[in-house]
Amino acid sequence: MTLKARILDLKCRRPIIVVNEADAKRLGVIPGTQVKIFDSTRPVPATVYVSGTMVGQGYVGLSPEAAGRLGVEDGDRVRITPMPPPDSLPYLHRRLRGERLSELEIKSIITDIVEGSYDEAGIAAFLVSQLVYGLSEEELTALVKAMVETGETLAFEELVYDEHSIGGVPGNSKVALLAVPIVASTGLLIPKTSSRAITSPAGTADTMEVLAKVEFEPEELKEIARRVRGTLVWGGRLNLAPADDILVQVERKLHIDPYPQMVASILSKKVAMGVSRLVIDIPVGKGAKIESISAAERLAAMFITQGGRLSMNIKVAMTYGGQPIGHTIGPALEAREALETHIAGKGSLSLIEKATTIAGLVLEMAGKTPQGSGRDLAYQLLRSGKAYEKFREIIEAQGGDPEVKPEDIPVGKYKFTMTSHTDGAVTHVDNAALTLIAKAAGAPEDKTAGIYLHAKTGYRVRKGDPLITIYSGSKGRLSEAMDLAAKYAPIVVESMLLKLIP
Repeated sequence: MTLKARILDLKCRRPIIVVNEADAKRLGVIPGTQVKIFDSTRPVPATVYVSGTMVGQGYVGLSPEAAGRLGVEDGDRVRITPMPPPDSLPYLHRRLRGERLSELEIKSIITDIVEGSYDEAGIAAFLVSQLVYGLSEEELTALVKAMVETGETLAFEELVYDEHSIGGVPGNSKVALLAVPIVASTGLLIPKTSSRAITSPAGTADTMEVLAKVEFEPEELKEIARRVRGTLVWGGRLNLAPADDILVQVERKLHIDPYPQMVASILSKKVAMGVSRLVIDIPVGKGAKIESISAAERLAAMFITQGGRLSMNIKVAMTYGGQPIGHTIGPALEAREALETHIAGKGSLSLIEKATTIAGLVLEMAGKTPQGSGRDLAYQLLRSGKAYEKFREIIEAQGGDPEVKPEDIPVGKYKFTMTSHTDGAVTHVDNAALTLIAKAAGAPEDKTAGIYLHAKTGYRVRKGDPLITIYSGSKGRLSEAMDLAAKYAPIVVESMLLKLIP
């Protein structure tokens, strides 16, 4: 069927089209169906929505994503055909039965995902199969390679270093805003690419975007990296392992992050960037993604094994993840805290300890300092201001204002402070509850939303002292967050007197 194009004002990550219900019947499609849309040269897969009024008969509404990929404008004619089942569907069925797949079969699934042949239900089935059956070492290597081969790759003429946290701990996204400039200030090349948040209130890309652009074309990234030695960018725009960003969108909706897919997600982006020396951070603690040392060791073994199979030197650091890193949660608040720490050369002990530990491990891998002394060197670079100068260079190179100060960064205009109901000590900080509250307030989509922690485990407080302040750009979202805070008690304060006898 050939229809006239109308560009719609729709914000969506994947191509969608809207057709009139009469045309939908003629096409034989229903809402959610995958179709191919054609201009004169190439097909683009899209998901169908149906309306009786949004577009007239004989017209098709195109999302900007669909129109951009086709290169069409209002009034151009496009052809639409229903999409047949993916060629790899039998392989997906076998995967759902727990059967092992070959390298070619896994690549076929990933190719079909990237080309848009699978809708969200099919992608979800592939992800859930990993939760149920896992992947063999061979399958996981094949998955990493397939994700790399279906996208672009970058090559540098020198060793490329990187650090990456699996996340899952509130406040963790700002660590890289300290660690990367520390490493880059020594002259090492560390072109860090990050995902946006999956299950947390902020990813590194979300937080850095408060200070500078994070979306670049591959050649732009290479030029910036060579010039200032470090970057903090979103990997999605680079088309590096594009399957990852498609899969992440579904993971985010399901609130899942299967271990094999987590490993493949991280390593595929690193392989595509030419990284050969990598430090992986696995936070461990109650309320984190990984709650036990034994589970962390299993995950670490997956990274180390795959590193060997992919010719990548990987070191895994298991870090304390039992409570948030630093005092802030959410993009704008975390960007403020990172800047404050850079400027002062000091700040929250948990933030500085983690950032200098991770950066120090990278410095040790590079031979910049003897084993065991990397953290000391990283701390010196932070305290001396060398890391801050490098951070300013990175911000400017990525189109931001290097003179920006913490107080220049706006936070949510609506706020609420929860106070202590008693004198005592903070005995527990609930990561999961804080994540729920920050996301209810609007983070990470609303970059001004988040939480400031006035007290953490071990702090002594008086009745009426502030425990947390919740920020939001929406009065309604703030109300939702306040309800969750009242329901889940994210910070527990207990009196030092437990019982008096007699």
